[in-house]
Amino acid sequence: MISISKKIFSLLILSLLLVSCVSRKKIVYFQDVGKDKSKEIKSDFSTKLKKDDVLMIVVSSPDVEASLPFNLPVFSISGFTNSAASAYQYQLYLIDNEGNIDFPTLGKLNVAGKTKIELISQLTDRLKKYINDPIVNIRIMNYKIAVTGEVNKPGNFNIVSERVSLLDAISLAGDLTIYGRRDNVIVIREVNGVKTINRIDLTKSDFISSDFYYLSQNDVVYVEPNKTRINSSMIGPNTAVIISTVSVLITVFTLLKK
Repeated sequence: MISISKKIFSLLILSLLLVSCVSRKKIVYFQDVGKDKSKEIKSDFSTKLKKDDVLMIVVSSPDVEASLPFNLPVFSISGFTNSAASAYQYQLYLIDNEGNIDFPTLGKLNVAGKTKIELISQLTDRLKKYINDPIVNIRIMNYKIAVTGEVNKPGNFNIVSERVSLLDAISLAGDLTIYGRRDNVIVIREVNGVKTINRIDLTKSDFISSDFYYLSQNDVVYVEPNKTRINSSMIGPNTAVIISTVSVLITVFTLLKK
């Protein structure tokens, strides 16, 4: 009897070790990076302006009066008032469906697809005709992302810095739950009016050099549930674990009795 008990105990320990190994492969990020090694991965990023972006464009110069016509007074716009906008009362510019904005004196400008640096350079060059030494600052006022699925705090997040990585977004959402698939995180992104669905494996470090390490405005991150969550949706996760444990015990006991 004691011998059988020892065998059962040994088999249970072995089973737990095997389960632990499988769980690590499903849960740990960056598994291909060794503990005592560093890995350098280059990742360039620059935000590109898109349709429906709301821009705050501020023009300044040594001659304050000369720059005034390019800084229209703002009207109260619900949803876009914050400390930066309300303090200086600058007009906001919505990029329309054709990718254009209407800018004072310069007229209609096509800006969608340009980076902020490119638009600043374009505006600076054209404003030199009217202002000496113009300085242009641009900020996207409605830069946001959404994170949903198997995370602890799903929701929409406004990004002030206009630079957010996929890991930053996951952190804002309270990290993935234990039931979220690390190897199949989906990023939904709109490019030139076409929505793309892109799958990211967080267990491998090579995604850092991909186009999806940094998110774009209005990206949606979806974390797919694993099989445990799917199977337990009707009976509860704890019940599924208990059933699995009992099944293993019954199998072990049956084999030992033979």
